[in-house]
This record gives sequence, structure tokens and C-alpha cells, in this order.
Amino acid sequence: MSDVTTWLTQESYDRLAAELAELEGPARVDIAKKIEAAREEGDLKENGGYHAAKDEQGKIEARIRQLTQLLRTATVGDAPESDGTVAPGTLVTATIAGDESVFLLGNREIAADAEDLDVYPESSPIGQAIIGLAVGAKTTYTAPNGRDIAVEIVKVETYRG
Repeated sequence: MSDVTTWLTQESYDRLAAELAELEGPARVDIAKKIEAAREEGDLKENGGYHAAKDEQGKIEARIRQLTQLLRTATVGDAPESDGTVAPGTLVTATIAGDESVFLLGNREIAADAEDLDVYPESSPIGQAIIGLAVGAKTTYTAPNGRDIAVEIVKVETYRG
């Protein structure tokens, strides 16, 4: 896990805290009951219900760890007011490899309700390349496939959710 601080709106923080409480309480109890019921059916090697419940338990525990880390390191508040410089929590319009793209720089949990908005983490290759750049700045970053991709910052706005 990383010690990177993540900016979250109060609404996002509250939604994630509620999800964590649900997972740590009722969801854990429910999955434990499912596992116990499946165990009582007998032979565990060929018990599909048992294996499905154990898989679900693993997913719940992974999400609990993810949410715990995220909430522990979150900075909660309003989106930073844009000064024309790319920062976590800003809405960025950029020309990427010749195509204009609008995205949020930050954690995808912030924009969970905005399904059509792309979100790039600060730790991503593009995030690392553009953070701190002003409108009009140009740079390149190396994509996961090894290609260098040109980026120009067109506009930086305060994210309003």
C-alpha cells in the first residue's frame, strides 16, 4: 500500500466510509453464514457454494483493505480551486496524442457517480507527467506499452462533481 494522500470530497468520503462500515459489519456476518452453511453440506473439494462464498469473502476483505487505506490517507474537503495548474482534484482538458480529452486527475472514487468521466490517478504515467503543469504546457509521457505520447494542457478547472 502507498502512503500517497488522496483528495476526496466530503460526499465521496462519507459514501466510502458507509461502504466500509457495511462491509466490516453486515457483509462479513452474511458471508460467514454462507460459508458455514456451505461447510455443513459436506465434502469441501467439490462444494461449489463453499468455493463461491470463499471467493466472495476474499473480495470483501480486499475491498475493506483498499477502503481502509484510502480513507486513512484521504484529505477531505472541497476541490482545490484551480489556478490554471494541474493538481489532484482538478478537471483537465488536454490534447493527448492529437485527441482532446477531458478527465479528472485524482482517485476514481471521487467521480463514482460520473460514469462518463475518465479519471487518471496522480500515480499513473500521465498523472506524473502533467502534475504541476500550467495551461499551454507540453510534455510527453511513456505509456504502459512503451510508446511516448505527446500531451498539451488546454484547460484546468476546479472539479465541481
